[in-house]
Amino acid sequence: MTNELVIATKNEGKAREFRELLAPKGITIKTLADFPEIPQVAETGQTFEENATLKATAVAQLTSLPVLADDSGLVVDALDGQPGIYSARYAGNHDDRRNMAKLLRKLDGVPKDQRTAHFQTTLVLVKPTGKKMVTNGYVKGLILTEPRGENGFGYDPVFFVPAYHQTLAEMTEKQKNAISHRGHAAQQMLENFDEWWDQA
Repeated sequence: MTNELVIATKNEGKAREFRELLAPKGITIKTLADFPEIPQVAETGQTFEENATLKATAVAQLTSLPVLADDSGLVVDALDGQPGIYSARYAGNHDDRRNMAKLLRKLDGVPKDQRTAHFQTTLVLVKPTGKKMVTNGYVKGLILTEPRGENGFGYDPVFFVPAYHQTLAEMTEKQKNAISHRGHAAQQMLENFDEWWDQA
């Protein structure tokens, strides 16, 4: 029985969040940075769950280790659910600033009450045996007309959470983890993690 878990990401910010969440489990966390030989997995799915499953399954087969993969995205109601599964590459290839600029351009002129959106995270845990667990998390908010805050990444600076009168980028990491889509999905995952981890 291994005591290692691979987070299927090279994003250090994301890896750090998962490391903190899983710290109480006493598991050695690795990331794709530890396996430079693993090729990029094509995310050809049509949903967050399909993409996360593709990543997790491929990495589990290549490393013979349990894997946690996620797919997250911003779903904007006025844009018929865009950017959705294309959130990270909305304006090209993983350029936060250009992605945000494209989003604000597309929402130009849309009144505040119609700028509703939510972030979704789907987490998929897969073992080399194929044993799988899926959890989802959501956070609702509004898209601002300009960025606010220095923390976080992605669309955090324009995602305003009315209940907290702040954008995700204005919150501390601890505050954000407590209410974020990834935080909610992770809490669900943690509640069922031991059962999944102990199964073959």
